[in-house]
Amino acid sequence: MQAIIFCGIQATGKSTFYRQFFFNSHIRISMDLLRTRHREQRMLELCLDTQARFVVDNTNPTAADRQRYIGPARQAGYHVVGYFFQSATQAAVARNRNRPLEEQVPDRGIFGTRARLELPAYPEGFDELHHVRIAPDGTFVVEPWQP
Repeated sequence: MQAIIFCGIQATGKSTFYRQFFFNSHIRISMDLLRTRHREQRMLELCLDTQARFVVDNTNPTAADRQRYIGPARQAGYHVVGYFFQSATQAAVARNRNRPLEEQVPDRGIFGTRARLELPAYPEGFDELHHVRIAPDGTFVVEPWQP
């Protein structure tokens, strides 16, 4: 059983990464889709109860945000993997402006998330951590975590 937790500011490629690497194998838990914490909690509980593999595709900028998923997943015996999506804030703002209008996040939202961002760390309960960045050619570069 595998729980994957994404972490990073908006417009850093998290949802695209999910579609490319986990769409066919992991359930996607996302506030963009579920819209309320209650629905999100219900989906998480369903995954844990059925031992389904899942990806949490949210910004999860703080350790406290990530604990909402890590704690229950570890209690259920999951292998917990984190992916930190790095991007310069201005590059994320530029990518955000290329999204369809209904998917764009206000710039202040991106800057606000960046201001709260705490780098993930193994003591939070991760079994693995990875660093993700977007290469100049638009592909993803995934490397082992180097704190």
